[in-house]
Amino acid sequence: MKKIYLFTLTALTTVGLMKAQTPCSTGRYATDTFTNITTTSNIVFGANQTAGGSNQSLTLDIYEPAGDVETNRPLIIWAHGGSFIGGSKTDGDVVKLSQSFAKKGFVCASINYRLGLTPFDSVGAVKAVLRAVQDMKASIRFFYKDKLTTDAYKIDTNNIFIGGSSAGAITALHTAYLDKSCEVNYYINPTDLNALGGMEGYSGNQCYSSKVKGVINLCGALGRYGWIQPGDIPFCSMHGTIDGTVRYNRGFASPLGIQLILLDGSRMLKEQADVIGVSNPFYTWYGKDHVPYAGTSANAISYMDTTVKFIRDFLIANLGCSDAALVVPNAPAQTANLYSYTTCTTNVSMACSQVSVKELTKNSILTDVYPNPSDNDITIVFENSNASHRVELFDVTGKLVSSDITEETKYRIKKNNLSPGLYFLKVANKSGQTTTQKIIFK
Repeated sequence: MKKIYLFTLTALTTVGLMKAQTPCSTGRYATDTFTNITTTSNIVFGANQTAGGSNQSLTLDIYEPAGDVETNRPLIIWAHGGSFIGGSKTDGDVVKLSQSFAKKGFVCASINYRLGLTPFDSVGAVKAVLRAVQDMKASIRFFYKDKLTTDAYKIDTNNIFIGGSSAGAITALHTAYLDKSCEVNYYINPTDLNALGGMEGYSGNQCYSSKVKGVINLCGALGRYGWIQPGDIPFCSMHGTIDGTVRYNRGFASPLGIQLILLDGSRMLKEQADVIGVSNPFYTWYGKDHVPYAGTSANAISYMDTTVKFIRDFLIANLGCSDAALVVPNAPAQTANLYSYTTCTTNVSMACSQVSVKELTKNSILTDVYPNPSDNDITIVFENSNASHRVELFDVTGKLVSSDITEETKYRIKKNNLSPGLYFLKVANKSGQTTTQKIIFK
């Protein structure tokens, strides 16, 4: 029987109180304190349907400092470039970034996400970005789940950063700042959004958090600058002024030289963030095109060195280190003209909205839930056999599937015609105590 994991308030609080140790005086996080790294490839973090309708397993590669004894480490999740039609988690630039920061004591994960621009137009581009965002969110949730279960990767979930190169940077920016369904409905209708799986998607590890600490934007862009709002998380950006693929300022993203969709580039994002007080160190490559750090030429190697140093400064500042900056942000080029933008406020209900992670509370009502997962029925045993209990079952969308009141010592949840999958069991007693936990029917 597979072990059941109870998600308790105590566990969540413990994770919330953990903070990455930042022994900057020893050089960790700020310098290469490790000589060797360990790479674990093709770890499955989820699955979802591709643009072509087939099912794709989603995998990531993890880079860790070899011999590390730290048990609470900051994480960087990287997404590769390739205009959402190509690229891989093993692309040279994301591998180099992962290796560089693993040597400094970070854990890095390079992810694969679903590719495909169908149709090859602005609507297809929006759908491609949303698929990539759903997959990145699933990878973030994968590490929250790990922290609350096996803790195999020793991640400090208070210090998860996301970033990427080109399309990967676009993915990271939208993961962080596209947080209302009304924003994306400017591009596609609600029916299409729902068909894609909504804002969160169903790529894996549902109902865990996808909260991150900051964003690393390398030659990326956002659909609208106004999606960055006061109080949002910080980001850093690096971008070339003559980038012909993802524009430095505002302009059309042009994969394969084809003008596809109008985006706000890094220069526009800086302007907005400066106005509203969101931290956003920015480095401009004057007179440079797209991703000048990619490749093996002497120039590319030099640009990668600058890139690593600049990102390092951003990361250690957000970890609380006080080491001197290695690359000082330079003055941005061009004028960013912020057009009129009205923030929308509406949002559709997302998966787990009715039974949220915050409700996965300490189990003071139940003594056992078995078998879980189950092919058939599941039995729950109450701690207080002399009390009345309300037993409710929700599916992953938050829909109430069943509700009952019992005064028995045990209660059987009948599978009946329920579809296989994840459900949430919520139990309350007359004293107002509640507990919520995950159950699975095979």
